[in-house]
Amino acid sequence: MAAPDTINSLAGIAEGSPVAALRQEKSDLVSFAQGSDKALLEPDDPGAFSLLERHAVGYRVGLLTGFASVAQRHEARLRELGAADDLVADLSDLTSTNGLSPRLAAIVAHADRVTLTPGAAGETDIAALADAGLTPTEIVTLGQLIGFLAYQIRAIAVARAFGESA
Repeated sequence: MAAPDTINSLAGIAEGSPVAALRQEKSDLVSFAQGSDKALLEPDDPGAFSLLERHAVGYRVGLLTGFASVAQRHEARLRELGAADDLVADLSDLTSTNGLSPRLAAIVAHADRVTLTPGAAGETDIAALADAGLTPTEIVTLGQLIGFLAYQIRAIAVARAFGESA
C-alpha cells in the first residue's frame, strides 16, 4: 500500500475526494513529491545534516509562511526526535536565532532569508554556512530542502484552493 499523500494530508484534502483524484491525474508529480519528501526529510542515512536540523528548517518555514499544518508536522517530528521544549521555543521565535547552536542558528538564518526574500542569498551567506561547519554537500542539501518546502507549500495552497471551489 502506498504511503498517504503528504501534500493532501497537509492541505486537509481527504483521500478519495475530487481534489485528491484531480491530483492523482498527475501521479508522477505526486510520486516525485513523496519521494522528495522522504529523501530530504527522512533519508535512511541523513549523514551529518541531521534529521533534527532538517525538521527544524521545516518547522521554521511552516511558521514563517503561516502554514500551521506544515509547522505542526515538523514540530511533532522534532519532539519525536527528542527536541527539548527550549529548542522548540527558540525555533518559534521568528525574530531571533538566540539560544540555538551556532550551526543551527546559521541553518535557520539561511532558511529565513531564502524563505522571506527568495534570491537574496549571496556568497557571504553561503560562506556563513561554511563557517558554521556545513560541508558543501550539506549546503546543497539545505538549498534543496528549502526549495522543496517552498514547492510543497505552494502545492498545499493550490490543493486547498481547489478544495474550497469543489
